[in-house]
Amino acid sequence: MNKRRFIVPPVSLPFLLVIFLIFLAVFVIFSSIVMAAFEKLGIPPEVAYALFIFALLGSFINIPIAEEVSYEPIISLKEVRFFGISYPVPYFDWAERRVIIAINVGGALVPLSIVLYEVFRLLYLGQFALLFNTALATVIAALFSHAFARPVRGLGIAMPMFLPPLIAMTLGWLLGDGNPNLVAYVSGTMGVLIGADVMNWGKIKNLGAPMVSIGGAGTFDGIFLAGVIAVLLV
Repeated sequence: MNKRRFIVPPVSLPFLLVIFLIFLAVFVIFSSIVMAAFEKLGIPPEVAYALFIFALLGSFINIPIAEEVSYEPIISLKEVRFFGISYPVPYFDWAERRVIIAINVGGALVPLSIVLYEVFRLLYLGQFALLFNTALATVIAALFSHAFARPVRGLGIAMPMFLPPLIAMTLGWLLGDGNPNLVAYVSGTMGVLIGADVMNWGKIKNLGAPMVSIGGAGTFDGIFLAGVIAVLLV
């Protein structure tokens, strides 16, 4: 009896150590960037660090919020008998596809919670002019995001990576009214969430996946990064 043997190339300890150090360096740099953005928003350091850790862990959690049904054409075969001989004949049919739409905790809910915190803080402080500017900036950012977002089958909602942060940064400068960081973060985060995802809700079910997650890339998703990068650029 033939035995198959799988040869696993040896991995040296120094190589594993280098990989670990690279991963650690990337984690420290990325966490420092996110922490710096949160602190510019006025979030206390301990709260900012807790939000970052929660966002990382929440990147692995998707909460189903809806289910959509779509129909797509398929080619099926049926047998046709002619003089006792069976012939396969292709024909077009429609297949039902159910798509679960979920929301990612780290990539969408954590940024959304920060936005809600900032909005309620403006309401508590009575800064209604700044709240109006923030809402206006969000509408403008959402329209820009929707104009450039493209649903790509098998991939998701695609758009230029640095466009939302640049738009949010510009809106923060123009409509900041003394707090450009807040306007940049809210418009960057909500602009992508509303413009790219919510406004393309009807097209999400046609992406060809059994489940689509809003903010599914976690801390590397456009919803999370757009606000963070925008704040750092202001």
